[in-house]
Amino acid sequence: MAKKPNKKTAANTIMLNRKVRHDYFIEDQFEAGLSLEGWEVKSLRAGRVSMDESYVVVKKGELWWFGGHITPLLSASSHVSPDATRSRKLLMHAIEIYRLIGQVERKGYTLVPLSLYWKHGRAKLKLGLAKGKKEHDKRATSKDRDWQREKQRTLKHSR
Repeated sequence: MAKKPNKKTAANTIMLNRKVRHDYFIEDQFEAGLSLEGWEVKSLRAGRVSMDESYVVVKKGELWWFGGHITPLLSASSHVSPDATRSRKLLMHAIEIYRLIGQVERKGYTLVPLSLYWKHGRAKLKLGLAKGKKEHDKRATSKDRDWQREKQRTLKHSR
């Protein structure tokens, strides 16, 4: 009996970083694995993670996720000293990393975490290659979003 393909559902998603889409223009998206400890995986399965103020940094040719807060469970082992805000190494192919480093250093892009999800039993972090929005861009985006919402309301009521 063949298994059905694993579709990306809401159950696979651990956390979405909605604030990023408000603050940045997302040019491209990449998938990276996370180097985690056992207690962190258990906490992720329980949904105890926050990535609001987190960011990705290039350090010595490697990508690191800073500011991601994984709250340890109370039932974590006593021989492990959990650090909720430690920096975590991101796992990608070297060619992808070098390409990202070139984009970040030469073209002025920023790497931002977009979402955290499960794929084949492993935690993955979706990265966005982004450029920052100015204040007037943010206002235009919110005005455009409000207009789309209002347009949908009027179409719904006219039926």
